[in-house]
Amino acid sequence: MGEPDSADRGGHIEPPESVPPVSAEPVDPEEPRRYPSTIGGAFYLVVLGVVAVAMVIVALDEWRTGIRLMGGALIGAAVVRLVLRRRDAGMLAVRHKVLDALVLLVLGGALIFLAGSIPDQPGF
Repeated sequence: MGEPDSADRGGHIEPPESVPPVSAEPVDPEEPRRYPSTIGGAFYLVVLGVVAVAMVIVALDEWRTGIRLMGGALIGAAVVRLVLRRRDAGMLAVRHKVLDALVLLVLGGALIFLAGSIPDQPGF
């Protein structure tokens, strides 16, 4: 066996200096960065906000309402993921569009179904 390259020893590979950086969108260094930079990122923040509110509702002993709200937020995220292009989906885009939406729909639907089907427990 030969001796490993210097890149293999350090675990970090440096790109060649002759290759320019590439971006999906033209970047103006003078323009300040927008946060979130995509409409999908804004919807992602809305979903996170709704889930945070739902967690507060769950903590206030209205767990069914909170879980249903959480499930609704996931279903809404699935619809947004189906509508937006990949480059506009931001953090909602993880895998292929249909797979992302399917996972969100199944999880949201399961939460709503379970919140409605779990019987009340005596004493709680």
